[in-house]
Amino acid sequence: MLSPGHRLGSLDLRRMPRRVSINKFVIVGIGVAFLTLLVLLPLASMLQFASANGPRIFWESISSPEALFSLRFTLVLAFATTVINVVMGTVVAFMLVRYEFPFRGFLDSLVDLPISIPASVTGFTLLLLYGPLGILGRMFEGAGITIMFAFSGILIAHVFMTLPYVVRGVGPLLKDVDKSEEEAAKTMGANEIQIFSNVVLPAIKPGLISGSVFTFARSLGEFGATIMVSGNLALRTQTAPLFIFSEFNKGNIEAASAMSVVLVIISFALFFGFKFISRLMEKGESSDAKRALP
Repeated sequence: MLSPGHRLGSLDLRRMPRRVSINKFVIVGIGVAFLTLLVLLPLASMLQFASANGPRIFWESISSPEALFSLRFTLVLAFATTVINVVMGTVVAFMLVRYEFPFRGFLDSLVDLPISIPASVTGFTLLLLYGPLGILGRMFEGAGITIMFAFSGILIAHVFMTLPYVVRGVGPLLKDVDKSEEEAAKTMGANEIQIFSNVVLPAIKPGLISGSVFTFARSLGEFGATIMVSGNLALRTQTAPLFIFSEFNKGNIEAASAMSVVLVIISFALFFGFKFISRLMEKGESSDAKRALP
């Protein structure tokens, strides 16, 4: 009986690189075909419809009062959502990572809830709570404050839908912060704000940046919860995704495609900018590490 080593030695090793290369081309081919069908062809189709009638029609489609309002409204909403979640998401991450308290595991699971439930369910739930039939809705309306079908209601929905991104971006980095550096800063007389600014913030900055980018992009394209809490009122509460939906239902394919192209361009700029910043940060960290070497 031949030993395993003898059987391995008897293999024709000249054929192995060829098999590896064939497997590589098969995997790459399947991956490229999948991305082409799933991403490239839909994008190409959208661009084709948006530019079918020339640049003048494209510009008229995205420069109408309704289109400009929806785009401006969406950008302001995404910015406000990002600011709130950067602040509160960091606070929640600190709470879950740094402190022991009852039901911490339960609250940690709640952070991921917006990802696991349908967006329309989120919108419906918020509508029942803050709408005219809800307990809080009646309280606010009694004070002359309208939550649903206004900017405030849409903002609540967007903050809820994008909550996990900053929390999950900051949390793992916060665990890795060297507490001895914080203790050293305290012994040198630094207060909590100085410790956070000089020790903690540089360590969690990559998570804050990535969480901010994903929060902004998710808010930019949010649809399911938004349509439930906004009323989809043109020139009042209509976001860019809702504008696309409305124009498509009207049969105005050119306007819907044109706004889609604008949102895709903004998203591409966001993620390419994020990758560029990430590479700069990696180069800076590697150069700092080289300088630290004796």
